[in-house]
Parts: sequence; C-alpha cells; structure tokens
Amino acid sequence: MASLSESDKGAGTTRRDFLKASTVAASAAVSGALGIGNSVYAAGGNIIRVGMVGCGGRCTGAAAQALTADSGTRLVAMCDIFMGRVKDKRRILKEQKGDQVQVDDDHCFAGLDGYKHVIESSDVVLIANAAKFHPLHSMTAIKAGKHVFVEKPHGIDPAGLKLMQKAADLAKEKGLCLVSGLHSRYHTGYAETVQRIQDGAIGDVVAIEENFLRGPYGVIERMPGLSELQWQCSTQYHFRWLSGDDVPQSLVHNLDRSSWVLHNQVPTKCHGLGGRSSMTKPIYGDVFDHHSVVYELDDGVRIYAFCRTTTGCHNDSSSTVLGSKGKASVTGCRIWGETNWRWNGRCNPYQIEQDVLFKAIRSGEPVNNGDYMTRSTMITVMGQLSCYTGKEVTWEQINQSDFYYPPKPQDCHDGMEPPVKAGAHGSYPVPKPGFTKMM
Repeated sequence: MASLSESDKGAGTTRRDFLKASTVAASAAVSGALGIGNSVYAAGGNIIRVGMVGCGGRCTGAAAQALTADSGTRLVAMCDIFMGRVKDKRRILKEQKGDQVQVDDDHCFAGLDGYKHVIESSDVVLIANAAKFHPLHSMTAIKAGKHVFVEKPHGIDPAGLKLMQKAADLAKEKGLCLVSGLHSRYHTGYAETVQRIQDGAIGDVVAIEENFLRGPYGVIERMPGLSELQWQCSTQYHFRWLSGDDVPQSLVHNLDRSSWVLHNQVPTKCHGLGGRSSMTKPIYGDVFDHHSVVYELDDGVRIYAFCRTTTGCHNDSSSTVLGSKGKASVTGCRIWGETNWRWNGRCNPYQIEQDVLFKAIRSGEPVNNGDYMTRSTMITVMGQLSCYTGKEVTWEQINQSDFYYPPKPQDCHDGMEPPVKAGAHGSYPVPKPGFTKMM
C-alpha cells in the first residue's frame, strides 16, 4: 500500500466546489459521497454481509473502513492462506468494531479455496490478497451476484487483466458495484489538482515524472516448518508469480495518476530498465530491486517512471507534472509557475472509497471503476515486461498478448509445488533482460 502525503492524513472532508461536468466518473462519485452521514447509508435497515478474501493489513483496513462506512454492515466471513492470520485479524477487528464483527469459527477459512466459501457467505466481497488471484476472485464473486471491492493491482499479466475487464463488464450488466483500490481517484485534493491541470493551470503538459522509491516492502524471515508454497505465499510481494513485481505493485498508483492527468490516455509504447543489484538474499525472492520505465504517448508527451526497493538509498513518493507554464505536484496538491496554488484540506481516500461503495449499494445506483482500473494496471504490466525482457513494448502488443505467470490461478491448490525454486546458493533466479522472453 502506498504511503500518504501530509495532505492525505486525517479523516476530515473539507473541500471547495470545484468539480465540473467533465470530471471523471470516479471523482464525481467522491463529490457525492462527501458530507453525507453514515446513518443515511443504513436508512433501509437491512444488513449487508461483508466478507474478506485475504487477511493482511490492507484487507483488514478495508474491512474496518467498510464497517465504518455503513452501520448496517456485518463482517461475516474471512479467509487467508493461514488460519492463524484469520483469527488474529478477527480479534483485532472485533476490538475495533464490536458487534459489527460476527464471524464465527465455521466462517473462518484457510487455504487457496477459502475465497469460494467467503463469496457464498457474503453480499459484498473485499479482495486484497495476492494480486495473481484478483481477477479470478473478482469474476467469481460477480458471477455469484456479489458486489466487489478489489485492491490494486487488478492483475499481474495480460491474461489476468483481460479476465478482470470481463469481470468489470459483467458487473455493469448485472448492476453490481465494482470499486478499485486505486485510492488516488478518491482523494479530494488529488482530484482538484488534476482538474486544475486539465483546465490549463500549468499550460500544456510536457512530461510527467513518477517516483516510488523506498526500502524493501513487507520483508519477513522464514518461519520454521513452512513448506515452500506457504513461505512464498507468506511473503508474496517478493515473488513474481504472485505479485507481478514492483511496477504493478507500487507504480500502479503513480501511473494511474499520470493517465488520469492525461484524460485517461494510454502510451503507444515504452522501454524499461531493471534488475536486482543488492537485494539478493532468499528473503527477497525473485523480484527486481529497481525499475525505470519511459512511456511515450501519441502527442509526444513522455512519462518517466521509477521505482526502487533498496535499503540505504534516497526515498521519494511523488507525481510531478511538467507544463509549458508551470509545474504541479499531484501528491502534494500544489501548483507553481504562472499560477500558484495549494490545497490545504484533509481527507482519507481509503475511507471515501468504502463510503462510495456502500452508498451506491444502498441507493441502487452501482459504481463501477472498470473504465480505468484495468487500463492503468495494463500500463504497469507493459512496463514490467519491458524491464524483464529489455525490449520495447507497444500498447498494441501488450493488449494482444495472452502471457501469464504460470500456473493459472484456477490451477493453484493447497500442497502444490510453487513454480519457482531457490538455486544452489539459496537465492531465487530472476529474469535476464535481453535473454528472457515473455511475449
């Protein structure tokens, strides 16, 4: 989960009336959600059953926010690879939300098939587990007639993202909600900054620089007694077949903001550089520790995107838009140059996305973020595969590709052998740009 800038912190909803009719639908949904009390959502008095697929920090946070968004919600089912994690997070949520947590032992599920039981038990499914499974689990829930909140990234390969797009389309057909964990679209200050850029506050956009530079994320030591599959699932951010690596995992927020600024345009092509320089111990799995991707659009605008997960280095999380008449920081909610402006409000976009979801369910007016969630994630997959292969990748190529990281999600099962094993020295092999082929 991305760290928040100072403007993100707090739970206030102060803002000015800035959104115009041309604002993207998700931002309009934010506008409608602000200033409406929680009691309105539960006015009908009906209970909404909520289930969790994944019991890590992000899904636990989403569950707490869902129960806050609507007093008529009840958490009724939970699953994870590990039963211990399920029961630990059940205890934490019970302490926070009291009687809204009604998960008995029979509705605590462990293992790779646990999602099926959660979906059966719930009206709304919160999905925040290994990203490999996000498309399959979302589609399964939507086929079953359930509303879905799904964390980013919304797939890790072209095959998965095509399935996610089908899930988004099916949700529209069935009148179900599908809300994305790309929280930038639900941030009031970001939305106003983007709107001002689009209104010409910095002139024509010339280029965008995106940074997500930090130390390794979610590093844990291997616990004794874990099988190789359990170990890899317990540290899934560090294995490509589960997470898709750091461009989809981290830069997806940045590249979603870039696409948003550019009226949801997509790049025509990209070239990437990446590798593993120092994070080579077995606990870092088989992912790269640095990436840089240059995206080019039809009008010549370029996006320069960088992410790194290396200790002892400069850290930065930023989205900087360079214009012909000034600059803008989307994450800093600031514009400077010919126009000088700063947003000083406070909001919690993670809470807002749940407020929007449950308001839509109560009103019978579904919200569907499918118009940008798969597109923005595909931009990151395009860049990631360019880094792995060392090849230029075009938007046409990535959308025609059916590449996936084996095994297919539906073929994964408890007790299986993972597709990657450590080498003779304990470290896991990584792709070799110029030699690795993935498309």
